[in-house]
Amino acid sequence: MDAKGFEHHDHGHCIATALQAVEETCDEQRLQLTPVRRRVLEILLAQHRAMGAYEVLDVLRDEGRGSQPPVAYRALDFLVAHGFAHRIERLNAFIACAAPGERHAPCFLICRNCSAVAETPGRRASDVLRAAAGELGFQVERVAIEAEGLCPACVDTPR
Repeated sequence: MDAKGFEHHDHGHCIATALQAVEETCDEQRLQLTPVRRRVLEILLAQHRAMGAYEVLDVLRDEGRGSQPPVAYRALDFLVAHGFAHRIERLNAFIACAAPGERHAPCFLICRNCSAVAETPGRRASDVLRAAAGELGFQVERVAIEAEGLCPACVDTPR
């Protein structure tokens, strides 16, 4: 399975499937997916790249949904807190989760050339880290693994 974000896929189906998973999770957990939260998620899903909070805010402002930073930050905080989006520390940006509703600690592949970001499938690296930490008596509460390199499109582009 390819890392979500670098693979070719039906993007419309991808967005619809993710939104459905988020809606179902919100219903099950009695979370409120407000119109602004939903729209912020749609913005992230449409891009398949990490976006800064101010980029998201610009889209919301253009749509008349708010022009103050707290509007975007509150929505992003909700999405991250419930696993519907992730914060990419290296880029100080956010990306929609490739597996919303699933409990996981993904690793991110960040292209140093075009800034594309892909979420790796499964738990492999984070599970290894948690196991190693456990052997030392350390309890991991949050994992953020980010690898920088070149995405398939940039590897194939002559420099």
